[in-house]
Amino acid sequence: MKKWLISLIALALVFTSISVVMADNSNGNGKAKGKHKSLELGVEVLLNEQKELIDGKNVGLITNPTGVDKELNSIVDTLHNDPDVNLTALYGPEHGVRGDAQAGEYVEFYIDEITGLPVYSLYGQTRKPTPEMLEDIDVLLFDIQDVGTRFYTYIYTMAYAMEAAEENDIEFVVLDRPNPISGTKVQGPVLEEEYKSFVGNYEIPLRHGMTVGELANLFNEEFEIGADLTVVEMNGWKRNMYYEDTNLEFVLPSPNMPTLNTALVYPGAALIEGTNVSEGRGTTKPFELIGAPFINSAELATHLNNQNLPGVTFRAASFTPTFSKHAGDLSHGIEIHVTHQQSYNPVTTGLHIVKAIHDLYPEDFEFRAENSAGISFFDNLIGNGWVREAIENGESVGDIQDEWQDELNEFKEIRENYLLY
Repeated sequence: MKKWLISLIALALVFTSISVVMADNSNGNGKAKGKHKSLELGVEVLLNEQKELIDGKNVGLITNPTGVDKELNSIVDTLHNDPDVNLTALYGPEHGVRGDAQAGEYVEFYIDEITGLPVYSLYGQTRKPTPEMLEDIDVLLFDIQDVGTRFYTYIYTMAYAMEAAEENDIEFVVLDRPNPISGTKVQGPVLEEEYKSFVGNYEIPLRHGMTVGELANLFNEEFEIGADLTVVEMNGWKRNMYYEDTNLEFVLPSPNMPTLNTALVYPGAALIEGTNVSEGRGTTKPFELIGAPFINSAELATHLNNQNLPGVTFRAASFTPTFSKHAGDLSHGIEIHVTHQQSYNPVTTGLHIVKAIHDLYPEDFEFRAENSAGISFFDNLIGNGWVREAIENGESVGDIQDEWQDELNEFKEIRENYLLY
């Protein structure tokens, strides 16, 4: 074979290999996947650049299994083993410091077996640190991964601890972490004050589009906590990043938040918790699987797919929860498949799901019972009482969305004052 022909074939093979590599590095939206290796978490910035915030001080640490650096070293162990740091006490949110308690499970005081430190529960007899819990503490650190949704309780553990720090003249430091579902999307109704609870304690929307550090600044100023607050910012995080765009491994923030997909659907799918339908707890895909024994899977999936909601497809699915609602009973419903993150709106998708089940199965579907004040748990989750009433009155999701838009726009303007990235 002539040399020029051999060279031509070799060149063609090189171009083919390059094309294959480029295709492998592209995602479904046509964007090259690139991990941001320069990203540094707040905990890393603290230890590398701002260690004076804790040097020579008695440190109290509010954390859980997500309090790790990019090498997955626990901040508990790192601080405990640092001769320059006097780590005095640990404080656990819902699910505990080691993440071994289920949702809503009461957490007791105990001694940490690894460090020998006292672990005070902020999801037991009190949700706010008492003066006794803070005795001899000079600075409180908060290092927990949030999931970007108003009704995730960790941000209120942070706020209550900020209040306690202010009342006891203790410095408060938040070690910032990414919003895993990006910091650009702000969606859903703003909480109304009379519907405050531990699943929504401040007037923010369901999907707030902020980091915990940004929320801490907003809570401190807008809601007049007045703590001596320092936010240790990340290096290299961009607002449009989803967690998969970072160089970080995902550590489940709570037992029923196992994956990034869970976090993405959570702002809307968790509204199902306010009904008698299973939100998939007790399965391997909580909040992605939704169903009940009385639902026709094919009918519900077809109905929802006919809505042509952006960025999402619904698959008919059946499952048997091992605990929580309908435990041990074969349930039928749907699995949520997000096909395009940017166009997907989890809040309106969740409302479409609730409304569809309400409309298709009126004899069996129920919202959770009202309390003595006439408030259902669904109302606490959505942040008001009128959305439930609108669904019961047959209003469209589009009309419901229009109703909350003015308050959402007002929040967006306030939010701009607290964005760090």
